[in-house]
Amino acid sequence: MADTLVKQDASAPSGFFEAEAAGLRWLGEAAAVGGARVVRVVAVEAGRIELERVTPARPTAAAARAFGAALARTHEQGADAFGARPAGWDGPGFIGSRPQSYAHEASWGAFYARDRVLPFVEIAERAGSVTAREVSEIRRACDLIASGAFDDDEPPARLHGDLWNGNVLWDDAGGVLIDPAAHGGHRETDLAMLALFGAPHLDEIIAGYGAQRPLREGWRERIPLHQLHPLAVHAASYGRGYGEELAAAARATLSLSDR
Repeated sequence: MADTLVKQDASAPSGFFEAEAAGLRWLGEAAAVGGARVVRVVAVEAGRIELERVTPARPTAAAARAFGAALARTHEQGADAFGARPAGWDGPGFIGSRPQSYAHEASWGAFYARDRVLPFVEIAERAGSVTAREVSEIRRACDLIASGAFDDDEPPARLHGDLWNGNVLWDDAGGVLIDPAAHGGHRETDLAMLALFGAPHLDEIIAGYGAQRPLREGWRERIPLHQLHPLAVHAASYGRGYGEELAAAARATLSLSDR
């Protein structure tokens, strides 16, 4: 019998663990065709999810490169639109413990500014994590993004959506995804989140990714643009330090329009 891990919270919002399971299932469809592996859901119900336990191992450079290539294949499986739910899921969305909306947009920028940055900026402002001047800068950056200034010909990617280091576990076979906030988005967003919070052998992950699916020119300069979402989420919950980083990312985003 497989060793399992149970997460439970009787006070969790309706659909909370079910949304996690739906995201894992959707990402798991990509894993079946060579995408990044995901933790297996054993059972899910209101207030509870049971997952197969991942036996930890030290990540190697080779495993990181292979994970990068697999992540590219996950992204390639796509989504119906920017902001789209995992296929077959019609319930709510979350990132961590916070609600997060879905959308069905043809424009990445319209979706990203409206549904991934601004809702959390409003919370961060009420919490005192960002100043009025910083909010003005962030809103100007969001206006620029929503205008389509950074839209391109990239199709909606199948994103993990909360891809920080803690949501990639490593076992003897390589990287395993857990705790997604899965949706259709821009593939650079997952990579920018890995860069924001660090990951073992990050350069190898990027190399493996690029070998499978090359990144567009200028992607490194666009990292702050794609970090606006996780920084806004963290500023909403964890205080002033993240608010300052969020404002700096907004200024870096505004500077991209001058190049």
